[in-house]
Amino acid sequence: MSQLNRLAELEQVDMANVRIMLVDDHEVVRTGLKTYLDTQDGIEVVAEAENGEAAIETAQMIHPEVIVMDISMSGMDGLEATRRLSVICPESRILTLTIHEDKQFFFEMLAAGAVGYLTKQVAADELVTAIRAVADGYVYLQPTMAVWLLEEYKRLLKVASTQSWFFQPTNSSEEELRILSKREIQVLELVADGKTNSDVSEVLGISPKTVARHRERIMSKLNVHSTTELVKFAFRSGLISLKKL
Repeated sequence: MSQLNRLAELEQVDMANVRIMLVDDHEVVRTGLKTYLDTQDGIEVVAEAENGEAAIETAQMIHPEVIVMDISMSGMDGLEATRRLSVICPESRILTLTIHEDKQFFFEMLAAGAVGYLTKQVAADELVTAIRAVADGYVYLQPTMAVWLLEEYKRLLKVASTQSWFFQPTNSSEEELRILSKREIQVLELVADGKTNSDVSEVLGISPKTVARHRERIMSKLNVHSTTELVKFAFRSGLISLKKL
């Protein structure tokens, strides 16, 4: 094999690595996670941050594929950092790793834009599985917490059946829909239908980065800050309905 081909092969291997940023205010935790994750094939820890402010600053420079985010930290906590990163760096997938096995934190992190939630009690190999899953565009929830999500979904359906006004189009949301371009409406509909950036990219024939830029502009125009709020808007505007679920 020529040196040129060898360099090309090494470059392809490096490009295949999932680039991770660790955000935790305990240095010993970050060091332990980095030491372990760097031994895993296809995973590379490229940055660390001790709080939300540092995470936002670093993420804007290096654009990691996955951000492993703690919640309770000094300075800006993980919840606020997740809200902001979901808008500033929508291409980075945020996986919560926390001591909190708590419904309120769980739903708040998902509403803020996290696509995964694990407690620090999980086995190391499950963390690796979760990182790879969210990097591939999936959601990963610790099984006990996935039950909470199912229970909440059933509760919302029950509410919807008795208070149908919640999902009825409103004049104000219909007017807001008019400020979006045709392409932005297509992206919004697919996102609200549960599609990832990669899915939207394939359906519309545009790059994932272009999808991320459309999402950012949509959220800015509608003044919303999470995927959950986008879904609610799509229901209220009549863009999607319960029949699609």
